[in-house]
Amino acid sequence: MSISLTFHGAAGAVTGSSFRLETSRARILVDCGLFQGSKTEKELNYRDFPFDPTTIDALVLTHAHIDHSGLVPKLVKAGFAGRVHATEATADLASIMLPDSGAIQEAEVAQLNRRNAQRGRPAVTPIYTADDAVHALARFSAQDYGDLVEIAPGIRLRFWNAGHLLGSASAEILVEDGDERLAILFSGDIGPDDKLLQSDPEGPRGLDYVVCEATYGDTSRTPPSAADRRARLAAEVREAVRPSGVLLIPSFAVERTQELLVDLVSLMDEGAIPRAPIFIDSPLAIRASAVFGRHAQATPEGAALVRALSAPMVRFTASVEESKGIARIGSFHIVLAGSGMCDAGRIRHHLKARLWREDTTVLLPGFQAQGTLGRILADGASRVRIMGEEVRVRARIRTLDVYSGHADADGLAVWLAARAPIRAGLFLVHGEEAALAGLAARARALLPRTPVHVPALDAGFVLGPREAVPLVESPAPRVPPERLGHLDWHNDLSRLLLDISAAMEGRADERARGKLVRRLRRALEEETR
Repeated sequence: MSISLTFHGAAGAVTGSSFRLETSRARILVDCGLFQGSKTEKELNYRDFPFDPTTIDALVLTHAHIDHSGLVPKLVKAGFAGRVHATEATADLASIMLPDSGAIQEAEVAQLNRRNAQRGRPAVTPIYTADDAVHALARFSAQDYGDLVEIAPGIRLRFWNAGHLLGSASAEILVEDGDERLAILFSGDIGPDDKLLQSDPEGPRGLDYVVCEATYGDTSRTPPSAADRRARLAAEVREAVRPSGVLLIPSFAVERTQELLVDLVSLMDEGAIPRAPIFIDSPLAIRASAVFGRHAQATPEGAALVRALSAPMVRFTASVEESKGIARIGSFHIVLAGSGMCDAGRIRHHLKARLWREDTTVLLPGFQAQGTLGRILADGASRVRIMGEEVRVRARIRTLDVYSGHADADGLAVWLAARAPIRAGLFLVHGEEAALAGLAARARALLPRTPVHVPALDAGFVLGPREAVPLVESPAPRVPPERLGHLDWHNDLSRLLLDISAAMEGRADERARGKLVRRLRRALEEETR
C-alpha cells in the first residue's frame, strides 16, 4: 500500500492545521497553518518543516484563517514551487491576511529585539515578512466550488462550501495510485447552520476517509435564531453602557467583525441599544470588509453588510494615530479590534489601557484557545501580563457564543451522518482533548462500522481500502501530545509572577515583605543547588 497521510498540525490541538497526503507519484499538503496558543506551540512556527517543502507538488487551502493558511509564505520561502489551490474568495482574503500576518510578525519581532538588546539576548528574525507573503501570493490558483481539477499526478480536487467563512471549503480529494482508488474528504472548519453571512455547509456522501474538525466536539448549544442572537448581543451592550465606559470586543478581523457590525448597526437603528460610535480598529478588518463588500451579492445578508459598512456611527481607524485617538473619547463607545484571541494586534493595547477600569467591558465572541490571553481572561484571571507588564483585571469579562464560526457537537454529528457511509476511517483533528474525546464517542455511536482515529502530532497512517494502519517509522512528535492544547511553563511563570506580586501587596509592612522575599530566595537557591 502506497498512500499515506501524516498529521503535521491541529492534531491534539486546535491550531496549525497541516496534513500531508503522499502517493507513489505525488505529495500534497492540505492547509499550512500557523500555530497559536501557548509559547510551546507557537515555537513550532520557527522550526523547520518536518518534511522537505521542495518535494510538495501542491497545497490545498480550505480557507483563509491564519491557523490554516499562516505558514504558506514560510513554505514558499523554504522552496515550495507548486500551486496553492483555493476558492476565489479565499485567495482574495489571503491577499490581505498573509501580508498583514507578516507585518505583525515584523513589528512584534522588532519590539522583542529591543527588549532582547536591553537584556543582552540575541536578536531573532520573523517567521516571514510582509514581502515574503506578497511573493507567496503569486502561487495561488482559484478554483470554483464543484469543479473537479487534477492538482498533481493521480490526485483530483473538488471544493464544497463549508459554511464557515467567506470562501471556506471542505476539500474532496480523489486519489488514484496504481490499482488503488480512494475518496478522502477534509472537512476544513465546518460552520453552523443559519450563520449570518454564510450558507449551510455541504459535502459529498460515500467516502473512504474523512478528516473532520472537532473544535466544539464536546459542546451542544441551542442554535439561536437571528432575533435571539441580536437580543443577546443587545443585552450585553446595554449592560456595558457607562458614561465614560467602553465595550471592547476582541474580534477576528475576517467575518466575525463584519457579522457583529451588521447586528450592532441594526440594533442601533431599531433603538434596541443606544447609538454610540463603533470603531473598527483593525487595518486587516478594514481591508477584509472591502473584500466582503465585493462578494456581497454571493453572501446571505450581503445587502445588510453593505449598509452597515457605510453607517454614520461606524468609524474605521486605519492609522496608528487614529487608533491612539480612541483613548481620548470621553463618552461610551464600542471598539472591535483584533486579534480575536487577544494574542496580537491592537486589542492588546486597548486591554492594557482599559482592563484595570471598572467601566470597561470585554466581550469575547469567539473560541479562545488554551494558553491565549483571551482564554486566560475568560477563565477569570484577576491579573494578567501584557507586553511584559502586569495589569489588574477590574473590567467585566463576558463571553458570547452565538457568533461562533464552528458547528457544535450536534452540528458536527449531523454533518458526519450526511457523509456516510465512511468506509475505512474517520480522523478527528482541530480540537482540544475533551472536544476530541467527546466527538469520538459520538462518532463511534453514530458510525459503528467506521474506525475512529484521534492522531497525535506528526503521526502518519497508511491508507488502505478497508482500514488505516499507523506508519511503522513515524518520527517522534515535535511536541509531546500531553503538552499540546495545554498551558505550558511560560504560562505557569507568568502566573507565578502575578501571584508573587499579589502576595507582596498583601503583606502588612516592609518587614513582612522582606520575609517573603527571603523565603522565595531560599526556595530558589535550594532548587538550583
